[in-house]
Amino acid sequence: MGRGGIEMTTATLDARTLPAHWRDFLALTKPRVMTLVVFTGLCGLLAAPGGIHPILGFTTILCIALGAGAAGALNQWYEAEIDAQMKRTAGRPLPAGRMDRQSALHFGVGLSFFSVILLGLAANWLAAAILAVSILFYVIVYTMWLKPRTAQNIVIGGAAGAFPPVIGWAAVTGDVSALPVALFALIFFWTPPHFWALALFVKTDYAKAGIPMLPVVAGEVATRRQIWLYTAIMAAAAMAPVLLRLTGPIYGTVAFLGTALFAIFAFQVSVRRESDPEKMQPERRLFKYSILYLFLLFGAIVIDRWVFA
Repeated sequence: MGRGGIEMTTATLDARTLPAHWRDFLALTKPRVMTLVVFTGLCGLLAAPGGIHPILGFTTILCIALGAGAAGALNQWYEAEIDAQMKRTAGRPLPAGRMDRQSALHFGVGLSFFSVILLGLAANWLAAAILAVSILFYVIVYTMWLKPRTAQNIVIGGAAGAFPPVIGWAAVTGDVSALPVALFALIFFWTPPHFWALALFVKTDYAKAGIPMLPVVAGEVATRRQIWLYTAIMAAAAMAPVLLRLTGPIYGTVAFLGTALFAIFAFQVSVRRESDPEKMQPERRLFKYSILYLFLLFGAIVIDRWVFA
């Protein structure tokens, strides 16, 4: 019997494996998740004062992508048995038997070291250190410690995904100032409503795998209330760069309108009592919009800084 009552053992997983295809290694990096990580890192780099050589800038973004991919690979290595029990993750390379766990581990560890060392040599060691912390935080603090133990896993663990704009900024400037910290806070407080909206309509998967996500442990009513609470906190974080005069009217306008729409969607989710996953259209709408929301705000940051710098 595996962790959390999971019956599929490592031996079972490894016994079914076939020679891994390059697409399976790519899938280990969670490329869809990486898109947003890379974009926020790029925006942090472009919004930073001063400049960076295009080749070094490209290398920085590549390292952020590789670091995120390494974290994703190590996450899937550790959670292979859990993924096998969940409908939305059962097709991943490890639970599907297309790759052995040792290959995934070696790939993740190698990619981690390579991305950190390359970033240190190409940009600076502060940016490299932050990248290393983000990988370790995601793998050890979130994946291994928080996720299987507490319903607040995504609240604290969300810090792992908030590092990319700080890394991009540090790669250019060699330091960390108020704006990248504000961007970190925005992603940190955005993560709970974003992820809990998803958790509401896949909670059966989490319950089956024994993962104590908030809808499973505290119920839907409490989760909806928490989505609304964290949306309010996120709204304050989104407007902080404007209030602190770190950005101009372009970002301020986009942040105000975009956050208002986010709040409307979050409120609609918070007052619902629907428990049928097939009927959770407002929850799906909030989840999808939350991704667009972050793209809009970070894009506005860059445009604003270029226009008013």
